Amino acid sequence: MYDRILVPLDGSRFSEEMIPYARGLAAALDVPLALLRLVAKASEQDEASGYVGGLAATHGAEALCQVAHGDIADAILEEAGRAPGTLVAMTSHGRSGLMEAMLGSVALRVLRGGKGAPILVYRPTGAGPSADAAVRIRQVVLPLDGTELSEGMAEQAAELARRLDAELMVVVVIDPKATKGGDMPVSAMMKGLESGYVRSNARDFATRFGVRVNWEVLYGDPAESITSFISGRQDAMLAMATRGRSALEAALLGSVTAGCLRHAGVPVLMRQPE
Repeated sequence: MYDRILVPLDGSRFSEEMIPYARGLAAALDVPLALLRLVAKASEQDEASGYVGGLAATHGAEALCQVAHGDIADAILEEAGRAPGTLVAMTSHGRSGLMEAMLGSVALRVLRGGKGAPILVYRPTGAGPSADAAVRIRQVVLPLDGTELSEGMAEQAAELARRLDAELMVVVVIDPKATKGGDMPVSAMMKGLESGYVRSNARDFATRFGVRVNWEVLYGDPAESITSFISGRQDAMLAMATRGRSALEAALLGSVTAGCLRHAGVPVLMRQPE
């Protein structure tokens, strides 16, 4: 599983919004928490060291301050690789210049360069959990879409839920627009098939991974349905594949994953297959 949680920071409050989640994970997993402040110039290092050192003292973390001679994502991956089993936990954007845009370019490059390793990403809102709090995750939500790719997140999600003493919630979404004759009501047969699929997987995960499992079938647009299901909760996280069938198969980060990251208000554990 994970032997260290690494939070890259850029000096902004946006990037700090990941700390309560990372701190809660580190405490529950009984692993070290490290805060990494990267700067572009050596002349910025003294001020940055004071900043990250103060945060680290507050949160019982290791303080790291480094000059990134090149790509910021490469520097994050290099530090993550220094301690095997490191989970990178970062916000999707922060201060302009280091972490930009929705699922910012840095987070995206870390995901791409991680050689299949998952990263935890959170979209900051400016009104996240209290900076002094440690958020305890009580439910890991795993959306499935019938593909091996989405089911490939099961081991990561289930093992994390087990280690956190959290519930694994397995969900599948029936999107009427994606079915044949999208203007027709969803058939009872389809509901039964999807219910059987998610129920069967839930039982299998419970047996295989020794974790508490529940399941749910949702209806409507996948991103909107998952967001509505989880929105407003600070004790939950999502575990999602980066590609899949229908809406999930678009781009590196499927529209469902990106939509949930934008609107669900919870961290998303994501992985790009090698």
